[in-house]
Amino acid sequence: MATLTVSKEDEKRVKALGFLSNKGTDNFSGRIVTRNGKITADQQIAIGEAAKKFGNGNVTYTTRLTVEVQGIPYEKIDEFRAFIQEAGLDTGGTGSKVRPVVSCKGTTCQYGLIDTFALSEEIHEKFYVGYHGVKLPHKFKIAVGGCPNNCVKPNLNDLGIIGQRIPNYDQDLCNGCKKCGVVKACPVGAVAVVDGLMEIDKEKCINCGRCIGSCHFDAIEDGTNGYKVYIGGRWGKKIAMGKTLNKIFTSKEEVIKLVEKAILFYREQGKTGERFAETVERLGFENVEAQLLSDDILERKQEILEAKLHETGGATC
Repeated sequence: MATLTVSKEDEKRVKALGFLSNKGTDNFSGRIVTRNGKITADQQIAIGEAAKKFGNGNVTYTTRLTVEVQGIPYEKIDEFRAFIQEAGLDTGGTGSKVRPVVSCKGTTCQYGLIDTFALSEEIHEKFYVGYHGVKLPHKFKIAVGGCPNNCVKPNLNDLGIIGQRIPNYDQDLCNGCKKCGVVKACPVGAVAVVDGLMEIDKEKCINCGRCIGSCHFDAIEDGTNGYKVYIGGRWGKKIAMGKTLNKIFTSKEEVIKLVEKAILFYREQGKTGERFAETVERLGFENVEAQLLSDDILERKQEILEAKLHETGGATC
């Protein structure tokens, strides 16, 4: 068995920079943050060159849409970082803080309702980069999905955002067709013709927007764009399903503000070592929701950010 020369202190130091030890060796995997899962062709080439020049030539992709270059010797870590920084990339994504944002492909998908790349990049800059020095009780994961297909599993993240399109239904234009185009278009069976009029079951409707434009008499010609937000989801050794806030947000600014409030709330009221799901469970969903839907916590923003909390957080990876 090889003799390891990198100390535990140095291993911990570079882990904070996004370098994870390759078990049983003095080599590391450098975790490159992609902002939202999207990189340019030139950046892809730079990663490949870095893998050959500093690592073992292998590149792996994580479930959080970051890229890891394997087999980087400890002494080459600084050179590796400098090399990829020239391509506009950096390493990171570890620790008890806001983690890199996961995004689906948004409006390049036929079902995409919102520009997930733009929203997730703004969240990345404001909260992954802007809050990088803010210590939290544990890691805080954010996912942005473009539609209710839930491809990036927003409800299994600490905070998840899903694009919505709420159908605007003009009942006066409904002709109660026996073969209703809207009934046919709805993928979840939320629409039915009752007593000669089309009805939408709001409990079943997921606001996917698939019904818009499907009425032959223009009863649903447009919809209101929005965002559904889940809080308190978690995937891993202990699984928790996120719960939906009882409000559909209709502006990006509202969503960005909500994300900030959730992070501040977690820092202020979460216990060191507990995930956000446990904080929500301990304090009660209705209580947490009420605080997130008010602006009171933003009035304490500076106080919360300056407080000496969670000096040693709970995240181990």
